[in-house]
Amino acid sequence: METIIFDVDDTLYDQLRPFQNAFHTVFPELKDAPIEKLYVSSRRHSEKMFEKSERGEISLLELHTYRIMAAFRDFNIDIEYDKAVQFQKVYETEQKKITIFPEMGDLLDLLIEKKKRIAVLTNGPHQHQLMKVNRLGLTRWIPMEHIFVSGAIGSAKPNLETFRFVEKNMQLDKEKTIYIGDSFENDIIGAKRAGWQAIWMNHRKREIQDAPVTPDQIVYSPKELLTYVETNL
Repeated sequence: METIIFDVDDTLYDQLRPFQNAFHTVFPELKDAPIEKLYVSSRRHSEKMFEKSERGEISLLELHTYRIMAAFRDFNIDIEYDKAVQFQKVYETEQKKITIFPEMGDLLDLLIEKKKRIAVLTNGPHQHQLMKVNRLGLTRWIPMEHIFVSGAIGSAKPNLETFRFVEKNMQLDKEKTIYIGDSFENDIIGAKRAGWQAIWMNHRKREIQDAPVTPDQIVYSPKELLTYVETNL
């Protein structure tokens, strides 16, 4: 493989941690709530509505409040809109404290040592995702011209044109390109339909029924991913 491209959220860092911290701050009374399941549910609801946000059909605030309120409803918990707004504000503050998985830092070091081309392709508002890129220190390994954000591209994963945009800008050989991400719907389906190889970083241990594509590899932790790359690339 010549080129390895990464998702950011919940792939290069633990997105559950800022979610947990925000949850404990805003909902201290919900001591028995299944926080990780709520997080996974909120990601699923976010992915369903994300394209509407990208097209400007709903605001970011509408997306953010919808996903957390819908996730709570999945577990028969009702929260007020104002609480959803408060949660999102605290969540954004907590996201400014994120740190890269140590094993992912080791993996990026290894890829540099092996002289592989590295890039990022992430969904989200341009400036917000760049904040995460900077917080994680990704430009230590990846040049800014190889950091692609859907908000700047004008289309989002899993749309084929998003992957084609990266191919054109990096002059990729798609048969020698691997994409690594945690979202089956956005990352794995999008990459495989683009003709790339795909590694599913399934550390949330999600189960997919009737999947339209098959990842080339599934790993269940950053450590397992690092071991797989050390052995196979």
